[in-house]
Amino acid sequence: MPRYVGWIGLSLLVIVLDQATKFAITHAMSVGDSIAITPFFDLVLVYNPGAAFSFLAHHDGWQRWLFTLLAVGVSTWLAVLLRRHANETLLPLSFALIIGGAIGNVIDRMLFGAVIDFLYFHLGRHGFPAFNVADSAISVGVALMLWDQFRHGTQDARKQEISKEMTQ
Repeated sequence: MPRYVGWIGLSLLVIVLDQATKFAITHAMSVGDSIAITPFFDLVLVYNPGAAFSFLAHHDGWQRWLFTLLAVGVSTWLAVLLRRHANETLLPLSFALIIGGAIGNVIDRMLFGAVIDFLYFHLGRHGFPAFNVADSAISVGVALMLWDQFRHGTQDARKQEISKEMTQ
């Protein structure tokens, strides 16, 4: 149980960092503003009513509720898995990051009807869609989850194969 509480604490830290950065950006900039930090990185302020890469952003608003329900459902499911795997390291770390990021974006959807994005990487006029701390946590969490699955998945499959052979 203490490790589970620690993982939930990490999720809460992600939420706090995400919301604090969004608060700072929204109070320092206006929508559409851009501040060049480096030749390839700008701070911008955009509201994204869609999902990743503005997927479904130009619809009537139903996507707000779909993405909110989806994020809450996935976060709940991951919290259950987090409890089951709390004594491991990599897998619960990935779950905690994803939960924190998902809830950070849910807060935006509930308060503003859209997610606040402000980190914009580009090469000249070609850029990666703007994102935020929550999106970063989700991306890192998914990458860690995949890494864990590749690392342990092949071992588990091999153990099952050997176990099957031994029972025959």
